[in-house]
Amino acid sequence: MDTCKGQFTVFFETPFWVGVYERISDGKLEVCKITFGAEPKDYEVYEFLLKNWNTLSFSSPIKADIKQDTKINPKRVQREIKKQLSMQGIGTKSQQALKLQHEESKIIRKQKSREEKEAEKQFQFELRQQKKKEKHRGR
Repeated sequence: MDTCKGQFTVFFETPFWVGVYERISDGKLEVCKITFGAEPKDYEVYEFLLKNWNTLSFSSPIKADIKQDTKINPKRVQREIKKQLSMQGIGTKSQQALKLQHEESKIIRKQKSREEKEAEKQFQFELRQQKKKEKHRGR
């Protein structure tokens, strides 16, 4: 049985408002961090998710601890909601997934810049060689 669970949390992380979308599918947790400028309204967040769903970049999946949904006492549900509303930020697993995504993007960025530097170096070398040949054309 495939289950998919999602949670979107918006919180203030100086100096911006940040939204973190967590989705758990097949026991794997994927996280996407979205930075907003000013405090977004509910309808703005909903509209943003609808328009940009295909462009969201989620972290690579990590194993998530899934609790079986059982019938919960309504008062306990209220306490859990109150606890989540008072809590700032996101869960530890989500932070780990975001950190992993950040590290992966850093590696890709370094690799890309290294390739660009080497291409520029090669271009400069070929330019120098061409100038040398032009100097000795008449001899």
